[in-house]
Order: sequence, then structure tokens, then C-alpha cells
Amino acid sequence: MDLSSKKLPIILIIVLIGILIVQVMNNDSINSKLIDPVTCELYIKDLQINPRQYLGEYDQKCVDFKNLNP
Repeated sequence: MDLSSKKLPIILIIVLIGILIVQVMNNDSINSKLIDPVTCELYIKDLQINPRQYLGEYDQKCVDFKNLNP
């Protein structure tokens, strides 16, 4: 394929957009915040060693729901 070809930029753009989509999808699953159902505290989970890292923040909707249903 020649560098002056009109197809080369289109192919490169499609490949780069595909890589970007994969990165965004992968990043969302790694950094997604989870809610502890017992304490309503937000935490993140490390996918390599699986411990919970609590953030010291609470989900207000969960806390409100817990207060309505003791």
C-alpha cells in the first residue's frame, strides 16, 4: 500500500477509533465504583488481587433506602 493512497488514512482512523473504544470500555470496568450492600460505602476493586479499597464515601440513595427499611 502506498503512503499517498487515499485508503491509508481511512484505515488508520478506523484502527485508532477501535483502539480508543477498547481502552474506554476497559477503563470503565477497572475504575467503576461499587457499593457495599451492608454499609452503603463506595469502594473500588483491584482486578489483579481482588481486595476492596474503601473510599470513605457513602451512596446517598442507598443510605436513604436503608433508613426507610430498618
